[in-house]
Amino acid sequence: MAFRGAFTKEDFVSIFFNFDKSKLINLEYSLDREVLRSNRRGAYSSSSIIRSNTRKYHGLLIAPQPAIDNELHVLLSSLDITIIQHNESFNLGAHRFPGGIYSPRGHKYVREVEMEPIPSITYRVGGVVLKVETLLSSESDRILLKYTLLDCHSATTIQLKPFLAFRSRHSLSKANEFVNTKFENVEKGVSFRLYQGYTPLYIQANKKTEYVHSPNWYYNIEYFEEEQRGYDYQEDLMVPGFIEFPLKKGESIIFSAGTTEAKTVSLTKIFNQELNKRISRDSFKNNLLNSAEQFITKRDGRTEVIAGFPWFRRWGRDTFISLPGLAMVQGKYKAAKDVIDTMLADLSGPLFPNMGYKNSAAFNSIDTPLWFFWTLQQYAKYSNDSKLVWKNYGAKMKMILRGYRSGTLFNIKMEDNGLVYGGEQGKALTWMDAISNGKAVTPRIGYDVEVNALAYNAIMFTLNLAKENNDKKFVDEFENIADNFPKVFKDTFWNDKYGYLADYVNGDNKDWSIRPNMLIAASLPYTPLDKTYIKSILDIIERELLTIRGLRSLSPNHSDYEEIYFGDQNTRDKQYHQGTVWPWLIGAYVEVYLKIHGVSGVRKMEWYIEQFEDVMMEHGVGSISEIYDGNPPHMARGTISQAWSVAELIRAMDIIEEYKLKEKEVAL
Repeated sequence: MAFRGAFTKEDFVSIFFNFDKSKLINLEYSLDREVLRSNRRGAYSSSSIIRSNTRKYHGLLIAPQPAIDNELHVLLSSLDITIIQHNESFNLGAHRFPGGIYSPRGHKYVREVEMEPIPSITYRVGGVVLKVETLLSSESDRILLKYTLLDCHSATTIQLKPFLAFRSRHSLSKANEFVNTKFENVEKGVSFRLYQGYTPLYIQANKKTEYVHSPNWYYNIEYFEEEQRGYDYQEDLMVPGFIEFPLKKGESIIFSAGTTEAKTVSLTKIFNQELNKRISRDSFKNNLLNSAEQFITKRDGRTEVIAGFPWFRRWGRDTFISLPGLAMVQGKYKAAKDVIDTMLADLSGPLFPNMGYKNSAAFNSIDTPLWFFWTLQQYAKYSNDSKLVWKNYGAKMKMILRGYRSGTLFNIKMEDNGLVYGGEQGKALTWMDAISNGKAVTPRIGYDVEVNALAYNAIMFTLNLAKENNDKKFVDEFENIADNFPKVFKDTFWNDKYGYLADYVNGDNKDWSIRPNMLIAASLPYTPLDKTYIKSILDIIERELLTIRGLRSLSPNHSDYEEIYFGDQNTRDKQYHQGTVWPWLIGAYVEVYLKIHGVSGVRKMEWYIEQFEDVMMEHGVGSISEIYDGNPPHMARGTISQAWSVAELIRAMDIIEEYKLKEKEVAL
C-alpha cells in the first residue's frame, strides 16, 4: 500500500512562505522564526530567517567530527557580508552583544526572505540589491552559498568574513591561546583547522577571490535563546580574515564551505543538481514531506532517525514511532528496513537502547521494544507483506516477548496473566521520562496503561503471524495470555464511575490523572478495549486534553498542571509532561476518533489537521515543533523540528485518506 494520493490541494489548502516584509527588520518577528536544513549524513545548517544566530545550535555548517567523538560540531558559525561602494562599507551581519546591543545592524537592510525553492535573503543598500541563496549538500558535509548582485549603479565589492567556532554544538567557544589561526591556500580559496583532530574547513569559490589574513577574536557574542533556557549564552568566535571580490550587476558567485576540498569548476553544476533534488514547499503536504526527509540519516553503514533538531540524536522510542510517517506512508520500505535493522544491531536481550551507543547506550525504556512491534505492523500494512516481516523479524519478535516473560533490567517483567510491570526509584521508563533532582517527575512505577496495551498488541500481532506460519510452540506459549488479557486489563485499569483508565497501577495505588496514555492504549491495532470503553475515553480526552496543537500531557484540572513550558532546565523538566502539548499524539487521536465515528468523522479530522498550516510560518519554519504550551496561544517550544511530530501528522493524514476511500466505496 503506497502513498494513496493523499494531501491533494483540494483536500488541504496550499500555503506559501510569504513573510511580512514590513516586519522583517523587526528583530522580535525575525529572530523568533528559524530555518533548518539537514542532509543524509546528519550534518545541518540552521539560523533565524535573517541569519542572525540566537542559539548555540545555530550555524552555517554543523557537521560530525569522526576523529573527535563522531558528534556534531559547529564549524562555520556565520559568514558576514559587507558591501563596499565608493570606499564606504555596509555590514549586513547582525550579532548580539552584552546589553542586548546588535552590532552591526545588518538586519535593517533586509528587504525579502524567501524559502522557495531554497532559503534566500535579499538585501538593499541604497542602489545595491544583493540576493544570497543557501543550500546544504545532501550527500556531503558542505554548505553552498550563491551571491547574486541584482542591481547596482557603480563598482561594487563584496567582503565575506567567516566566524569560526570549531566546537561541539552543545558547548560554547572561548578565546584561548591554543587556537590555530594559520590558513592554507587551496584551489580558489583557503582552509582552516582551529584545533587538532578536526577536519579542515575549506572555503572556496567558483571564481577568483582575494583572501586577507587578519585573525581576531570577537568576544561575548550572545545567544538569547540559550539565556532563556538557563544555559551559558556568551561565546567568542575566531575571525581569521576576510575574502573579497568584485561583483557586477547580474553576476553571481558560488561559495562552498565544507569538510572536504571541492572541485571549484563543478560548484555551479553541484548547486543546480542539489536545487533540482528539493521537494517544493509550496503546500502543506510538501512542507511535511520536505521536513520528513531531514530526519533519516545514513553514515558509516548505519541508517538512523534523528529524533529532533537542533539538539537531539537518535532515540529508540522516537525511531519506531516516527518510522511509519517518515518512510512507510510514502512507500520508502528499504529506508524503513534499514532503520529497523540498524536498531536491531543494538538490541541487548529484549531491550533496545533508549539513547546512546555501545558502551554508552542507555536501555532505560520499557516500551521501546513494544513500539518495535507496532512499527512492524505498520510495515506489514503499508507493504502488504506480512510474510516478509515474519521471515526477517519473527525470531527477534519471539525473543523479545520471551525476554519480557523472563524479566530484565529495571524490574521489567511480564507476569503470567500478561501484565507488564516495571520501574525503580530514580528512573522514568516510559515516554514521560523527565527526571528532576534525581527523581522522576511522573513516577509511573508499576503497570503503565499504554505499556500493557502495547504488550497485548505485540502478543496478538506475533500470535497471528505465528499461526500463519505454523509456529505451534509460540502459539501454545502465548495464546492463553492473549485470550484472557482484555478482562485482566479492564479489571486492572478501568473505573466505571470515572469512565476512563488509570494511568498506572502499583499495588493498591491507582493513579487517576487524566493523561493521553489511555488514548494510546485505545488506538492500537489490537486493543484490549471494545468501542464502548474507547468512546468514553475519547470523550474525556477531547474534553480535558485536546488542543489545536495536539494533546496536553495532563489535564488542566489537575493540581500539578503547568500552563507554559519555560525557564531553566530543572524548571522545564518539571513542566515537560505536566500539561505541555505534544503533537505526536495526533496520530493516536485521529486513529481513535475515526475508529468511533467512521467516515462521518472525516470532515472534522480534516479541519483539525488544517489547523497546523499556521505553524509552518512559526518557530521552525516549514516543520512541526516538539511541544507547545498547554495554555493558549500554545506557543511553540522545544526542538524546532521533531521527527515524531512531523511523522504522526503525515500518518494521521493518511488515515483520513483511508476513511475517505471507504466513504467513496460506500457512495458507490
